Amino acid sequence: MSIAENSDIENWIAKETPETAIEPELPIIDPHHHLWDLRKNNQMGFRQEVYLCEEISNDIQDSGHNVVQTVFAQCGAFYRADGPEEMKCIGETEFVNGIAAMSRSGLYGSTRLCTGIFSTADLRLGSGVEAVLEAHLQASSNFRGIRSAFPSDLNDTFLEGFSLLEKYDLSYDNWSPDFSRLPRLADLANKCSGVTVIVNHLGGRIDPEASKEEIAAWQKAIDSVAACPNTVMKLGGAQMRVGDWEPAYHMHIADSPWSSDRFLDTLFSRYQYAIEAFGPERCMFESNFPVDKDCISYGTLWNLFKKMANKLGLSESEKRAMFSGTAAKAYRLEAP
Repeated sequence: MSIAENSDIENWIAKETPETAIEPELPIIDPHHHLWDLRKNNQMGFRQEVYLCEEISNDIQDSGHNVVQTVFAQCGAFYRADGPEEMKCIGETEFVNGIAAMSRSGLYGSTRLCTGIFSTADLRLGSGVEAVLEAHLQASSNFRGIRSAFPSDLNDTFLEGFSLLEKYDLSYDNWSPDFSRLPRLADLANKCSGVTVIVNHLGGRIDPEASKEEIAAWQKAIDSVAACPNTVMKLGGAQMRVGDWEPAYHMHIADSPWSSDRFLDTLFSRYQYAIEAFGPERCMFESNFPVDKDCISYGTLWNLFKKMANKLGLSESEKRAMFSGTAAKAYRLEAP
């Protein structure tokens, strides 16, 4: 059944010239997607207001790509309305655990959704965050880590909370549109070398019209965090709106979705730089759906990534790492 609030984006996506999936047998773990119902609260203005088990399953099946598992990414979905403030985020893990159970039934296709889950926790609580992490772990055996911001001074209380991620073998995801924070993220990674630090969305907002100076500053920031052996890069998110800024390929600007070739010509150099800085063994392609759906379909996105891998001349083992192996290692999943 179609959902009225999704009609604008679905109608726009339907205008694209369909692409046949490249290398349809290649196993993929999509390590970053969201699930939500924003019909009563859509402050961020995302065009896909409802994205739950059926919606993502349809996108995956329609794409023709072999997505075998996915990882749910923190987005503030279904927080508890009551209880202590620091515990409200447990509702998100509880919700996603239910989606994982629905998916495991096989009724929505063969893809195992949400075999990994990362939500959030306020590490500024210091040792007090331990109860929050334990509650996440109790809420789902698929819980793998958190995503949160970090203070610029990396104070002792925050670091005390951060150190608990290593104790519970949990990862730390981070994203901000401001890539200038990456050297401080590198400092954090170096202080806690036992925690896998996962840089989201190429490290910050990717503007195809950026000046040479901005690109050089981004490259320097990428280099700083790539130098830490416990950091991993998520390759994606360049295809999205950030705040009020909308790229030329956004549905509010483009009459119809771009092809994977046009995206490749526009964005390849940024992806290439990140891949070469981190190396394929520390990179993973991500969909960032349904956020990126404002600009590109699920099938075309994975075609784009496969064309990037082929243009770079990656070996089969390097491709396996970037499409599934790195994600499996970072989130402790069963590799396909």
